This record gives sequence, structure tokens and C-alpha cells, in this order.
Amino acid sequence: MNNKQVWGLPLLLERINIAIGRAVAWLTLAMVLVTFAIVVMRYAFDAGWIWLQETVTWMHAAVFMLAASYTLARDAHVRVDVFYRNFSPRRQALVNALGALLFILPVCGFLLWASWDYVGTSWAIREGSREAGGLAYPMPSILKSFIPAMATMLILQAIVMVARCVATWRSD
Repeated sequence: MNNKQVWGLPLLLERINIAIGRAVAWLTLAMVLVTFAIVVMRYAFDAGWIWLQETVTWMHAAVFMLAASYTLARDAHVRVDVFYRNFSPRRQALVNALGALLFILPVCGFLLWASWDYVGTSWAIREGSREAGGLAYPMPSILKSFIPAMATMLILQAIVMVARCVATWRSD
């Protein structure tokens, strides 16, 4: 991705995505510590709690879903760049804009649409864990809410990408 600066709303959107990504990154440390505690409890004290084990899954999902837009903002996502790396900045901007418009926006729009009832139902029925002793309401509903949150954040980052591509086309 090019390094053209964007201003105004796109810059604000990107800063929000980056701030959320940095904050969520701390959950990886928490996951390690909680996993360590689970292992120590299980093997040293022959004890364990399902809700604590589910918390690790919850944190992993939060990191994956809420940091996706951060990864995109930092251009750290997986890219098969057999040709891309040799393209001019204008052509790279075209590829990025087409990727955002033809792939990211439609897929995230579908995720947003498809997850809306799924998440709404979880909140409406005050869903708890299926496991005895698992996470209680509202934790499963919060976890499910990360799906439309991820889609929304990726849509916002795609808008930033397109704005940056337009800035590249105008400046060259």
C-alpha cells in the first residue's frame, strides 16, 4: 500500500482503528497469562474452571476480529504479491482500490447483514454459555457482537484505503 497521507474523516477513522488494534493487542498477553494459570491449576492443583477456559477463546476471538482493521491499516495483512511489488505506486493504488471496492466492502457488507439477526437474537434471549459453569450472559453476546464490529471497522478502513488511493492518483 502507498504511504500517501489522508486528512479529515479518513484520517480519524484510521486513527480509531489503530487505537483499537493497539488496545486489543494487550489481550495477547492476557491470553498467555490466563492459559498459564489454567495449566498450573489443572496440573498442580487438579482444578479448573470452564469459564476461565472460555475466556481464553473469547480473548482470542477479540484479538482476531477487532485487530483485523488495524492489520489492514498497517498493510500487514497477507498479500500474494507476485506482481504487486513491481507495480508503480499508481498501479498499486489501483489494485488496492479495486481490492477494497470489489472484495473488502462486499464481503464485510454481507458479514454485517448476515450477523445482525444472529447477534440480535443472542442479546434478546440473554444467551449464556452452552457449557455448565461457562461464561454467563452477556459475555457470549458481546463475543458475537465482535462480528458486526469487525465488519464495520474493516468497511471504515476500506474507505480510508480508497481515499489514500485517490490521493495517490491525484498527486502523481
